[in-house]
Amino acid sequence: MSTALASNEQELLGRVPTGLFIGGEWIDAEEGRTFDVRDPATGEVIASIADATPADGIRALDAAVAAQESWAATPPRTRSDILRRAFDLVQEHKEDLALLMTLEMGKPLAEARGEVVYGGEFLRWFSEEAVRITGRYGTSPEGTGRMIVSQRPVGPSFFITPWNFPFAMATRKIAPALAAGCTVVIKPPALTPLTTIFFTRLLEEAGLPAGVVNVVQTSSSSKLSAPIIADPRLRKLSFTGSTGVGQKLIEQAAQGVLRVSMELGGNAPFVVFEDADLDKAVDGAMAAKFRNIGQACTAANRFIVHEDIAEEFARRVTERVQAMKIGRGTEEGVTIGPLIDADAVGKAAELVGDAVERGARVLAGGAAVEGTGTFYQPTVLTDVVAGSDILREEIFGPVLAIATFADEAEAVRLANDTEYGLVSYVFTQDLARGHRMIEALETGMMGLNVGVVSNAAAPFGGVKQSGIGREGGFEGIHEYLSTKYTLIPA
Repeated sequence: MSTALASNEQELLGRVPTGLFIGGEWIDAEEGRTFDVRDPATGEVIASIADATPADGIRALDAAVAAQESWAATPPRTRSDILRRAFDLVQEHKEDLALLMTLEMGKPLAEARGEVVYGGEFLRWFSEEAVRITGRYGTSPEGTGRMIVSQRPVGPSFFITPWNFPFAMATRKIAPALAAGCTVVIKPPALTPLTTIFFTRLLEEAGLPAGVVNVVQTSSSSKLSAPIIADPRLRKLSFTGSTGVGQKLIEQAAQGVLRVSMELGGNAPFVVFEDADLDKAVDGAMAAKFRNIGQACTAANRFIVHEDIAEEFARRVTERVQAMKIGRGTEEGVTIGPLIDADAVGKAAELVGDAVERGARVLAGGAAVEGTGTFYQPTVLTDVVAGSDILREEIFGPVLAIATFADEAEAVRLANDTEYGLVSYVFTQDLARGHRMIEALETGMMGLNVGVVSNAAAPFGGVKQSGIGREGGFEGIHEYLSTKYTLIPA
């Protein structure tokens, strides 16, 4: 595997700003601090960019606060047009965005292109929602007055986005905020900041006024975030990441009684009943497990398969997994790129090791790939027993772990046996059973005979320790609006 950057990769990286974006200007960090961004497939440094300090973070909030009043007063149609222009620019630069994601995160280029399509749809969807913010007017029940209910922007918002979907997670937060009339400070992940930075250039080109979106990448997330969250001028916090970090952020946000949106961890069950169409179930399993190399909060984590078909299901997915190609995401035909870093490889190895010690069998993979980069073999485990760590913890890697059940009641019990509740997947040809599972499974989303559920027009979010609030759909813009009631005497 070559570690040298191709000429087109070098050219693209040369067009990505290296500074912070504050008040409409690209500037250096305080004291000229920088940090490196690496390609996880090779370990090579691909960029050195500004490393924001806490003071830089407050300057970004200053800019967002200064722009809030004028942005909130901007006509909805104008906000809509800017988002639509941003959508169009994303289409023009879809290959640039896809390649950037592959370089800094490692996902195969075909999947990165898919993320550009998915992420871009949030810009288009919320450009349409910007002009549909409504209220109501009516007579009070007593007939003594007129009631007006209106919606107003929440105000300056702070976003902390994850490394695994660097484009879609930025658009999923920025688009509804801008549509609602809120200004933004965004802290992209230190591991994958380049995509967000490049996207910000497109927002600038689309005509976004200075200060409406401000970008402060940093190698010290908690140090930069804490003073922003503590600032009384901030009105909204949105975070996507682990439940542990989300819990700490909620505690910090409580001091200012901030509006919060939290999209946190997952432990998705993938339930296959004995009457399932196995061809569809296997296709769904491959999509739900190996998309993004398994590094997705929506990734199927526990494959709960009826005991009568478990052997055949395992045989079929193993055959598919053994045909997968491992390599740098830019290489032709690669379906499994690197995990994000060495810690991710270590975690996958530990979870697999624990399951095997408890009696699980390895049907494919089961080990890290030796050599350059942070690769882990796509893996299939069967006969995974209760109590195994891999059934309790989010894998975030290309490991498909199969456990069995005997009847519907046991399937429901196993599926709900987790503190998480983001998404579930169910495969059955029994319509009545499908409806029962919709009611029974404790998740905010569900795929019935499908392995991918995300859509910009649908509300994304979970229950229990998987989060608070929804992103996308009609519900998404209301995360950035506050309701105001006014009474006028008759």
